[in-house]
Amino acid sequence: MSTEEHTPTETAPAGGAPRSLAEALRGRDDRSLAVLLRARPDLITPVPTDLTQLATRAGTRASVVRALERLDRFALQTAQALAVASDPAPYDELASLLAGDDADPAVTAALPHALGALRDQALVWGPDDRLRLVRTARELLAPSPQHPSPTGLGPTVAEATAGMSPGRVQEIVVEAGLASTHDSVSAVTALGGLFTDRRRMAALLATAPPESLDVLTRLVWGPPYGQVTAAPAAHLRWLLDRGLLLPTAPGTVVIPREVALHLRSGRAHRETRPVPPPVEASATHRPQVVDATAAGQAYTALATVEELLKDWDEGGPGVLRAGGLSVRDLKRTAVALDMPEPVAAFWIELAYAAGLLASDGEADERYAATPAYDEWLELPAAERWARLASAWLTATRTAGVIGERDAKERTLSALGPGLDRSAAPEVRHRVLALLAGLPEGTSATPDSVLARLHWERPTRGGQQPPQQQQAAQPRQADDLRARIARWTLSEAETLGVTGRGALSSHGRALLGFPPEAPATADLPETPGDKLPAHHVPLPHPPAPALTASHAPDPVAEQAAAASRAARLLAPLLPEPLNHVLLQADLTAVAPGPLKRPLADALGVLADVESKGGATVYRFTPGSVRRALDAGRSASDLHDFLTAHSRTPVPQPLAYLIDDVARRHGHLRIGAASAYVRCDDDAMLSEILADKRSGGLGLRRLAPTVLAAQADPATLLDGLRAMGYAPAAESAEGDVLITRAHAHRTPPRTAPEPVPDGPPAPDDTLLGAAIRAIRAGDLASTTPRKATAGDPAPSGALPRTGSAETLATMQAAVLTGEALWIGYVNAEGSASQRVIAPVRVEGGFVTAYDHTADEVRTFPLHRITGVAELADDPT
Repeated sequence: MSTEEHTPTETAPAGGAPRSLAEALRGRDDRSLAVLLRARPDLITPVPTDLTQLATRAGTRASVVRALERLDRFALQTAQALAVASDPAPYDELASLLAGDDADPAVTAALPHALGALRDQALVWGPDDRLRLVRTARELLAPSPQHPSPTGLGPTVAEATAGMSPGRVQEIVVEAGLASTHDSVSAVTALGGLFTDRRRMAALLATAPPESLDVLTRLVWGPPYGQVTAAPAAHLRWLLDRGLLLPTAPGTVVIPREVALHLRSGRAHRETRPVPPPVEASATHRPQVVDATAAGQAYTALATVEELLKDWDEGGPGVLRAGGLSVRDLKRTAVALDMPEPVAAFWIELAYAAGLLASDGEADERYAATPAYDEWLELPAAERWARLASAWLTATRTAGVIGERDAKERTLSALGPGLDRSAAPEVRHRVLALLAGLPEGTSATPDSVLARLHWERPTRGGQQPPQQQQAAQPRQADDLRARIARWTLSEAETLGVTGRGALSSHGRALLGFPPEAPATADLPETPGDKLPAHHVPLPHPPAPALTASHAPDPVAEQAAAASRAARLLAPLLPEPLNHVLLQADLTAVAPGPLKRPLADALGVLADVESKGGATVYRFTPGSVRRALDAGRSASDLHDFLTAHSRTPVPQPLAYLIDDVARRHGHLRIGAASAYVRCDDDAMLSEILADKRSGGLGLRRLAPTVLAAQADPATLLDGLRAMGYAPAAESAEGDVLITRAHAHRTPPRTAPEPVPDGPPAPDDTLLGAAIRAIRAGDLASTTPRKATAGDPAPSGALPRTGSAETLATMQAAVLTGEALWIGYVNAEGSASQRVIAPVRVEGGFVTAYDHTADEVRTFPLHRITGVAELADDPT
């Protein structure tokens, strides 16, 4: 297999194989560097000054750990195999560790792409005959007594015998059937050669007692360490005498790596997984059924959010001192919405993520709708849903963790701090993308989705020894990513992104995929394909064309996708109705969604009795009085019902309205503290005689006036509870019309998602960063002439006097040569640059700056020194 087949981004410098990661990066083209920086955006935060600094940053522990955690399973297994291979390792040795002695064809076919992914991310460098894993990655993945290798392998023979006496080494060599040597180094080499020789090793093990082979079998897949007594049994002594077990500490032995690999048939892993597990279909439905089901859920989602915020319209529950919603208030909200508490918490968090809900910031801080909620209500239904779905897709706040405890053992509450999980948006996108990869109308089994996600992004559990990995396989529910994936499947169905478990057409559009094409571009190929595509599992676009003048805007793309989703959903939602059906039992049936003015007016005049496909409203004396309190007259209510009912207004309802209206306002209440006046003094006498009025502190001031110790609002509520229909009046004696007060917060912005590390750079930033790195590398590596007066070591800023600096600059203007300078900017930051001076005057030099790729003016007093270049930098 040629190098070009599996090292698409590695180019050795002209002088031969690269000697360091910096040299390997220096041999890459701009497109290859862009792939690296896009996959590892932490490397350009901030932008490195040159490729040497980029290589140094790529080898830091934090960056390497992050890169390893974002590898798929086979790429990670490849890195783990390199960590137990020789350093450097030839390609054939790596292939043997992964494919085994039987050369598994699936592994052989997939290895070039996995190795290419590691090279793309600068975790592996060097040509095929000298593959090197970045030192930090080797330290993280290589076996050690403190940190067992994920492969379950132990130290090599050379490592395990490092502290052994030469005499003991010679005894082992002789017992193993080898000739005694003159020194320990050659003895260890001979012993290692025996253990790696399949034929001789098989012959040696054929003479082993069965009990000895049982011991090796228990240790072969890890952990490789075992305990022995001071006087080991005969079968253990047989292994120790031949070096098949080597002591590492008093009472502790280890099986050498070479012996374990022989017993494993050369495999570094018990189970190598070069191909991602397929996403299995659960059921198949007609796409029209899926879309209709999802649309029904979307309509229910809109109604639920409206009901939630309508319930909090006059000011919702208070904010806890530590932030968030109390458990009692969450229970009350769940009861009001008639749903379980976790589901109610999801809707509350969704409204908050969409910017429709926030705290009002008052002294007595409470939750309420924001002004954006009123704007949202005016949008068409499909656009309102698209806004909710877009907020859910990108939100890092995760409602599923509500009720759990944080690191300080504090209970996480709805709308409170500590709910952000930066992996949530990525997992949601990936789960829906996997559903989009299935045929339209097909749902997936949750277990197969979780298995695929676990392959694409192994958890830290994947770093455990193999036997622990096997034990952890059934417990994927304990993994946060797996839990988020399960929540995603449930929430997507609740929100109407999916229907019957399958991705809807408007859900596909929300992800940015064309509705007529399955979203397979980002998915690794299935086992039926010849070659899987191994890459970072995040849906990244291809490497940028650095010359492009217009890079796509992710925000604009998301807005466009939401707009397409709304257009697809709109025809599926029911049209709002402008009528109801009045019935003789004092109810009204809304056979579908009502237009907003009708729904608002009917919500004041009647109480909602039941919901579902048809909403049932019930008229009661209290609801009619509520409408009259809002300023409507009896004739207004009759006209309203006649205009919006497809059935005649029933006589019982007309009588109810007239009866309540006749008594409404007969009593008048004002502020004395409070008083009651009525032209009918018999009614006032009746009130005074009623025992229920004792708490109001009433006394007669005049035949038609009663005074009360209670305030007007309490007096109003008390008389209404006694069955009367009083009306409030102003100081001038006019009837006060009371309307529902809609409490709103000041303008609030939706909570910003908490990113999982630095954001992925766009094409513009990538292009600028690569140009800056290239220019800085040119300045730091361009050969320059040595000067007797410049004692600065290699790589340091040049130092020359002001006279010499000026003379060199003036000469360069005449000859057109480029110079190497040291420069300190106004902030005191020092840098080195390669410039081509054009003009020197007035204490400034105007030059073409190769580092910035532009013409700039430099104050001469900020130039620390200057040196001529040995070669033309261009």
